[in-house]
Amino acid sequence: MRVIPLFSIAVLALLVASCATAPPRPTPRIERIEFARAGTDGVHGFRTPSLAVARDGTLIAGYSALLHSENDLPNDIQVWVRSSHDDGLHWSAPQRLTHPAGGAGSSDTSLLVDRDTGRVFLFYNYGPPGIGFWNSAAGTAPTRTLHPRYLWSDDDGRTWLGPRDLLTTVKQPGWHGLFTASGNGVQLQAGPHRGRLLQPLVYRLADGRIHAANIYSDDHGKTWHVGASIGANLDESKAVQLANGEVMQNLRSDDAHVHARVVALSHDGGVHFGSPRVDKQLPDPHVNASSIRAEPQASASRAASHWLLFSNPADPAQRRNLTVRLSCDDGKTWAASRVLDPGPSMYSVMARLPDGDFGIIWEDGSGDLFYARFNLAWVARGAPCG
Repeated sequence: MRVIPLFSIAVLALLVASCATAPPRPTPRIERIEFARAGTDGVHGFRTPSLAVARDGTLIAGYSALLHSENDLPNDIQVWVRSSHDDGLHWSAPQRLTHPAGGAGSSDTSLLVDRDTGRVFLFYNYGPPGIGFWNSAAGTAPTRTLHPRYLWSDDDGRTWLGPRDLLTTVKQPGWHGLFTASGNGVQLQAGPHRGRLLQPLVYRLADGRIHAANIYSDDHGKTWHVGASIGANLDESKAVQLANGEVMQNLRSDDAHVHARVVALSHDGGVHFGSPRVDKQLPDPHVNASSIRAEPQASASRAASHWLLFSNPADPAQRRNLTVRLSCDDGKTWAASRVLDPGPSMYSVMARLPDGDFGIIWEDGSGDLFYARFNLAWVARGAPCG
């Protein structure tokens, strides 16, 4: 009979005990629901979702109700909002926040939460009768150009005040059309510009080329300023603060020869940017997308602070195959991805939920909006970030 040394038995016992007490890996989890269906309440369809979590944990979603046709502004479009107190499992009835009439419209919602004051900003664009992005004139004549506006809530989305019109504040000489990009803005959480509010903006010059930039506030929304152009032939974008404090802008290209996302880095809090570069890891059919932190706080000392999530229709030519990706290194590479909707899809927006899961709303291309809640394990399919 073979005798097992007592030392080996002790080591084996420790290994068994360690396996028995090691925490189990999270089970991949995703839940999906229909958020808004075309034809509901007589509305032709729904578009441009926004999503954010208020300071008390309320999940708030804004979106555009296209009353009579699928066309963008000029069109009869209203801004609607819904809220959830259980991370999106159940939603309140829609609340109509804008009621333009006589051919005017309001569209392209974007949500931004000031974590210091609790104020929730809901940006949108007002179009006077017959006016959209492409036929807006230079100058600030109120009937000849789009107006960037916002509503605000100081009670976590229960009631809304405003609007405040930013046309004369942010529109620069020489600009023609302009609009605030739908989805979400961001508040910087670290570094010398901590507390700054950033909201992406798009504008068009007389030569027809469009530019991306940010508007920003360093006094909790009392005053707003315009950042420098990130580059020409760039469209809707999202800003995210990296672990080292830099701001990365992830942009839709307006160049017909570019079929992927464009990224640019800012060292001064999202005002000026270095040269944009095409990220061929992120194929894109010229569409708005979403980019957020997987951790709520930027900190170079925590590995998870370098994790980002990104969502878009991952196809170089067609708006389909909505995919969520995970980066472990501030967007340098993308370690994991998961297809959420293989069919037609367009704009999407994500938010980190209070319990560490994530919510996403997306357009399915037929006027419907869907919501899903998922955990990081669903995207990662294991532990690619270690």
